[in-house]
Amino acid sequence: MNKHFISQRYKNFNMTAMCKSNDLTHKYDDIIDLSLGDTDLKTPDTIINKAMKDAIAGHTHYTDFYGDMELRKEISKFYKNKYNIEINTDEIMITTSGSHGMWLALESILNDNDEVIIHEPFFTPYPHQIKLARGNPIYLPTYEEERFEVNVKRLEKLITKKTKAIIINTPNNPTGTCFSNNKMKDILEISEKYDLLIISDEIYTTFSYKQSFSPMIKFPSGKKRTITINSFSKNYSMTGWRIGNIIAPSNIIEVMRIVNENSVFTAPSVSQRAALYALKLHEIVNPPIVKEIRKRMQYAYDRILSIPNINCPEPEGSIYLFPNIKNTGLTSAEVCNILFEKAHILALPGSAFGDAGEGYIRLAMSVDLYRLEEAFNRMENIEIFN
Repeated sequence: MNKHFISQRYKNFNMTAMCKSNDLTHKYDDIIDLSLGDTDLKTPDTIINKAMKDAIAGHTHYTDFYGDMELRKEISKFYKNKYNIEINTDEIMITTSGSHGMWLALESILNDNDEVIIHEPFFTPYPHQIKLARGNPIYLPTYEEERFEVNVKRLEKLITKKTKAIIINTPNNPTGTCFSNNKMKDILEISEKYDLLIISDEIYTTFSYKQSFSPMIKFPSGKKRTITINSFSKNYSMTGWRIGNIIAPSNIIEVMRIVNENSVFTAPSVSQRAALYALKLHEIVNPPIVKEIRKRMQYAYDRILSIPNINCPEPEGSIYLFPNIKNTGLTSAEVCNILFEKAHILALPGSAFGDAGEGYIRLAMSVDLYRLEEAFNRMENIEIFN
């Protein structure tokens, strides 16, 4: 097909490292895939069984445009019980994944050429999603020696008259950093000073290992200027269900509903029922998932410490490790290529997460301890690490 048929907006869009990794998964029979954040853990049976029972009973139609009311009430109840935060159902919208929620938020708030600040390293789709909403991403580097936390002084220097929002992601993908409560308050104060929105990507809430997670909307004045992006993918091993939710001021939610009507209409009804039971059964189904991932994180971290030419920040949260490979003298892409070709280990280069990610690789705890042991046994024998 002639290139002139392709939209100008997409002609310069490159395939992300995450997308490329999918194309490599079938090259070798013995690949150990540590690239994507999709673990081998199945959705708990009780969630599946209850959702399928509801599907058989007739929950197979469009839901309310804001989402299943029973699910929205359960989200409100969950936030009240866990965080003591009052959320009305008109401040909640159900989305087809957290990524879809992020795009909906950006599409609903951005004018052409509005600026959105994102801290590097960042979740790979952020810049593309901002550009799709006709905004401009502005990059704020973070550094390992500062625990990959946002430096508020550097943040403030990036703010212009065009700045509309700041995207915050903690526990962080890819670094695993968990922002302190004081840091969250500092960022919120900056947003108040310049009248900015905060888009808080809170996908890994239960994977915070050293401190209890506090959502941005829990802090004073946070609720009125924060758009919270949630997902059921990681907390409940529900990546394939493609279900998430947004919490935001009701006037923003209303705009999102209008936008969403012209994209996917409503989130899948069966997935919404699964999400309902995930929340209802949270205290039963979530702890075993977190326990298993934390066990994998600690094992991988200990193995990395024993390998020359590679080191790693101690895991604080998320389901990823972000090892420093600068002592190899190679780029992150070169290291990942060697890992793949020499050891058949699929990882993502830190450069995929922004310039501040160069010198690191991301390892997802997506396989069990047996496979992780095999992966690090192979890694130890690679020349660049010795």
